[in-house]
Amino acid sequence: MIIDATFWVSVSFFIFLGVLIYFKIPQKVTTILNNSINAIKTEVDNAELLKEESKNILSEYEKKISNAKAEVKHMVDTATDDADKNTLKTNEEFHIQMENRKKNTEDRIKQMKNQALKDIKNASVKISIQAVEILLKNSLDKNKLTKIFFSSVEETKLALKIKST
Repeated sequence: MIIDATFWVSVSFFIFLGVLIYFKIPQKVTTILNNSINAIKTEVDNAELLKEESKNILSEYEKKISNAKAEVKHMVDTATDDADKNTLKTNEEFHIQMENRKKNTEDRIKQMKNQALKDIKNASVKISIQAVEILLKNSLDKNKLTKIFFSSVEETKLALKIKST
């Protein structure tokens, strides 16, 4: 038989496999691989637990955010309602105050008008009395009477002008 290089490669390959089996290398590789697989599984399980915890925390925060949004909306609505009520109340109070001022002013105007009329009547009566006195003191001459009448009218006009200003 011819022993060629292929034969020796085959023999050395089987010897190499024998040495590997003798030193239990495949079992050690299997153990290392199993340990790595177990470590990876543990990490995956931990990652899944962290993922679940993250989901729970996220849902809690989303609930808190939605509750906060609802509370803010309620606060804004309440503040808007209060502002509207205060605006209406202030507006109403303003109108009442303006009506009261208007009434007071109208009353003062009426009082001033009545006082002016009284002053005019008093001045007219006084001037008339003076005119009558002058008429009685002087003769009843028609020329004198006419002069007295016109002077009394002029005095009345002056008195009215003075009272009106």
